[in-house]
Amino acid sequence: MRAYYDRRAPEYDDWWLGTGLHAGRFRPGWDEEVEALTRSLAALPPARTLDVACGTGFLTRHLPGDVVGLDQSESMLEIVRHRVPSAEFVRGDALALPFADGSFGRVFTGHFYGHLGDDDRRAFLREARRVAPEVVVVDSALREEVDPVEVQERVLKDGSRWEVYKRYFTAEGLSEELGGGRTVHAGRWFVAVRA
Repeated sequence: MRAYYDRRAPEYDDWWLGTGLHAGRFRPGWDEEVEALTRSLAALPPARTLDVACGTGFLTRHLPGDVVGLDQSESMLEIVRHRVPSAEFVRGDALALPFADGSFGRVFTGHFYGHLGDDDRRAFLREARRVAPEVVVVDSALREEVDPVEVQERVLKDGSRWEVYKRYFTAEGLSEELGGGRTVHAGRWFVAVRA
């Protein structure tokens, strides 16, 4: 998937902003919910945070405290380094985090967890809990018009087509999967749980 995200990096924010190939999508309440989600993240207690699969930093910039971002895509990292110059960013593997035990107060991830199969989810959670006592996961909310698990075809501006594994969550289901936690945000488009 590294190649997909390297190629998607320049257009990744189009999804958040409803521009580019996402301009014609009907997403009622999207902008208001993005604002509510980012306010919820900014209201978290400050902590030394590792943002795993930070991408372009669309959510990273709202995380309170000292932030280190990690992503496998150098193209994503080039963008986030300009967007959030106060943070540190490293290229690395989310399933084998290149940090010592207890290096952080929190691991955060946005729209990464839902792309992981069963074994990778378990590996990610083991690694996250190894480096921090708290995990905050933001992902896509389960809605009537989507299946809980899908393999989606994604098309980029260059015409390339990619298959992506995608899961959708209720806040309760995500909390249970994380071993319990508090809902930070639950809306039509996004859920966020702090465990």
